[in-house]
Amino acid sequence: MTESPRSGSPTVAVAFGGGGARGLAHIHVIEALDEMGITPVAITGSSIGAIMGAGMAAGMTGAEIRDFTLSTVGRPREVMNRIWSMRPTTLSDMVSGGFRIGQYNLERILKAFLPDLLPADFSDLKIPLHVTATDYYGNSELLIGDGDLYQALAASAAIPAVFMPVRINGRIMIDGGIFNPVPFEYLLGRADIVIGIDVVGWPAGDPDVIPNRIDSLFGASQLMMQSIVAMKLKAHRPHIFLAPEVGRFKVLDFLKAAEVLESSSALKDDVKRALDAELERRIAAV
Repeated sequence: MTESPRSGSPTVAVAFGGGGARGLAHIHVIEALDEMGITPVAITGSSIGAIMGAGMAAGMTGAEIRDFTLSTVGRPREVMNRIWSMRPTTLSDMVSGGFRIGQYNLERILKAFLPDLLPADFSDLKIPLHVTATDYYGNSELLIGDGDLYQALAASAAIPAVFMPVRINGRIMIDGGIFNPVPFEYLLGRADIVIGIDVVGWPAGDPDVIPNRIDSLFGASQLMMQSIVAMKLKAHRPHIFLAPEVGRFKVLDFLKAAEVLESSSALKDDVKRALDAELERRIAAV
């Protein structure tokens, strides 16, 4: 496998898909590109993919993102400390806000949990980034590539029934994965090689056991998003499309960060092999 930069090699762009905690597997993709000496010319992301893409676009290495993830969401005590830092500080805040399911302010949470290296605005990123959100009342998708970065990330990752919707330019936005789980089509034509990473997964569990209401809700979302991905692939397929086996993890399993990374570790070599094969195919075609 290639482990060093290639002079004059084809350009690469990456689309990081949504999938909640399953999207921690994206770290392997970033590490693979780092080890191959490849810096994407463009990145798109949906939901957790938007967040991971923002880290890479800000200039963080895969190793740095891994270390930061394991030292924050990977540690229950650290998670509790950061959540405690967001507690209401006044009686009015406590009455009007608080932590209620479906009412978590994700923008606040992201500011408490994401690294300080992430800038406040898209314009300060080192790699062009676009993230998707879903216009709830507009029945449409919004592609965001400028302005307030944290607001856009919160909108892209605002999972229904868990986080509050985010208002952008007077419109109500929710999770970008609802309309576009892996936004690779926006990269076609912008790079020689486009990579799409699908971490939606499929509902997992015991077929003899009826899933509870929450599992049914998230499982139905997985099925819906997989049907969208299948239709997108029939219409326009990226040069490389990979889907690691992460379905057994739930969307909010962030405390299992180390387990998610260990379970999906093969993805790093899969990315390298796929890139090498694509580059060799291009060389042979010349």
